Amino acid sequence: MTPGKKVSSFHPPHRILMGPGPSDIHPRVLSALGQPVIGHLDPAFVDMMEQLKDLLRYTFQTKNALTFPVSGPGSVGMETCFVNLVEPGDKVIVCRNGVFGGRMVENVERCGGIPVVVEDAWGEPVDPNKLEDALRSNPDAKVVAFVHAETSTGVQSDARKLVGLARQRGALTIVDAVTSLGGTPMRVDTWGIDAIYSGSQKCLSCTPGLSPVSFSERAVERVKARKKKGQSWFMDLNLVLEYWNAPGGKRAYHHTAPVNALYALHESLVLLRDEGIENAWARHRRHHLALKAGLEAMGLKFLVREDARLPQLNAALVPAGIDEAVVRRQLLEEFNLEIGAGLGPLAGKIWRFGLMGYSCKIENVMMCLSALGSVLADAGHTCTLGQGEAAAHDVYATLHAEVAAAHKK
Repeated sequence: MTPGKKVSSFHPPHRILMGPGPSDIHPRVLSALGQPVIGHLDPAFVDMMEQLKDLLRYTFQTKNALTFPVSGPGSVGMETCFVNLVEPGDKVIVCRNGVFGGRMVENVERCGGIPVVVEDAWGEPVDPNKLEDALRSNPDAKVVAFVHAETSTGVQSDARKLVGLARQRGALTIVDAVTSLGGTPMRVDTWGIDAIYSGSQKCLSCTPGLSPVSFSERAVERVKARKKKGQSWFMDLNLVLEYWNAPGGKRAYHHTAPVNALYALHESLVLLRDEGIENAWARHRRHHLALKAGLEAMGLKFLVREDARLPQLNAALVPAGIDEAVVRRQLLEEFNLEIGAGLGPLAGKIWRFGLMGYSCKIENVMMCLSALGSVLADAGHTCTLGQGEAAAHDVYATLHAEVAAAHKK
């Protein structure tokens, strides 16, 4: 602590969160955080846990019994999948097309596995043909791992096709859905995904710090058949099962669950269920189209080709001659608006605009376009003030007319 500096209560500034996460939080979710703490083995809390598992099954579109939130961010969900399904010497095919595919490779290595990396350029979806070639060349591969929605670039890969290729060769699949869950179609059972993890702070609009996961029966059988214990005690599913999936409802103590954060996740999932998962997917798509039109009207181009773009994570190329960090700082300081920067080889080259969960709404789209247009004009970029908002408005008007016409039929 700095000598002589007075320390008082912290009151964060109000921000509009339109970066790669976290997203804005619904007032009902914030209210749920402030409810009284009770014990994590209290019968009332245990009943809430059962509801939470059902809500997550709906969100993942699965009937998997082992579906629950890991106490930790999405990175802990990632490790939970790898430390349970990868044993020393196992060959794992990892599809890498961004930051988080790279983290999967490191997880395999730390588990003692042998990674076989399928490379695609940042901003490109995973190429199914490359995966098929890798499977053919490595018939002994035990697992295929890939990122469904690569947060570092805003690209979405064809999970259904990639999982199908893995299943044809008898390999289990691990899928990163940190940015996709709740924002774009995700059907765990229909697609045959074996292990999947996400994060609470993106399209679910909860606080950071929880990672929903789901495991198929095939995956659970692999965990139970392990020859040796996994490297992590905390993430060992054989132990966690005794808390989240205890037979007869009698739960063994494993760790002190983050009670209030789980209240908040429960409420965020109730909101999602009430909206309807397909309606939530459609909402993210609708506001993406408006934001896209506005950005393009201001002369910005997208990193990812149109058929592979994530609706909830829009990566736009920084115009020539513009200092992207200065623009982000001005948006934050003058408009309380947060957008994201590029990572790795894309640092300084892109902005990442998030439209996730509660942040995904018309007022945020229009405010973002207005603020960005003002800052870009000040920076010398050729664009007409109001041009982006007008383009977005046209999209909203067209979509509204299409919905109205459909209702008349």
